[in-house]
Amino acid sequence: MDFRTLKYSVEGRIATITLDRPARMNAINLDMPGELEAAVDAANRDDAVHVIVLTGAGEGFCSGYDLVEFAEAAGEQPGSQIGSGGAAAPWDPMADFFAMYDFTRQFMSLWRSYKPTIARVHGPAVAGGSDIALCCDLVVMAEDAVIGYPPARVWGCPTTAMWIYRLGAERAKRMLLTGDLIDGREAARIGLVLEAVPRDRLDGRVAELAARIGSVPKNQLMMQKLMVNQALDAMGLANTQRFATLFDGITRHSPEGLWFKRRAEEAGFKQAVRERDGGAPIAPDASRPLAPRRAPR
Repeated sequence: MDFRTLKYSVEGRIATITLDRPARMNAINLDMPGELEAAVDAANRDDAVHVIVLTGAGEGFCSGYDLVEFAEAAGEQPGSQIGSGGAAAPWDPMADFFAMYDFTRQFMSLWRSYKPTIARVHGPAVAGGSDIALCCDLVVMAEDAVIGYPPARVWGCPTTAMWIYRLGAERAKRMLLTGDLIDGREAARIGLVLEAVPRDRLDGRVAELAARIGSVPKNQLMMQKLMVNQALDAMGLANTQRFATLFDGITRHSPEGLWFKRRAEEAGFKQAVRERDGGAPIAPDASRPLAPRRAPR
């Protein structure tokens, strides 16, 4: 198959998908979600494949959406405008939802895959990259790799919403109310990922786990996975993702979200991210009260 953003290979019973934009830390562009879904579909249709391993080329797993394309570029985010009027066209919340929910559905192909999926996280899995990793059935991290969702501070809401289903309410809030990054050791300790190992043991541990799962008949793997996933479906996973995707569009158009976009255009996304994540109040001049204040009685 001819992919532009990833590589796909099969060896024995294991298919490997490698996100392949290393110069941008495998950042997500408009092509990657659809290509990821296509690669997962190819593995599911291959009778030889029993398990899928997802990883990233170079030093990172995935750094999230490519902010050079989505934040630094002038005007509205691609796919979120009324009609095709270019940079001057206004934001259309439902066009935004259509595009972002499509990305969410494509990331979730890893979760819906009939073949089990394992994320091998050797470097940063942040923002949308954490969405992709957490859509896998199992996540194995290097101890010094980091994971988190910094856009929870401004300009983002995790559309896959997998944090709550992996961590529970309080720990999910701890991560999303701060936007902090945590290393593999901490991620394993709190149950966000399956386990963390030293970087030089990561390949061996993922291969061992994939081989163990791959020895099981495909029909058994499919039934066990469908049974577990059904429990999360019954908890309202799809509705939560719709809610999160709508909120994601709103976060990019709040006063603070517009500030972040303007700063990225003016000073570059790296400077905007430093200001967002530094710990000082974010865009204090853009803040607005959530509701009118009542006059004292």
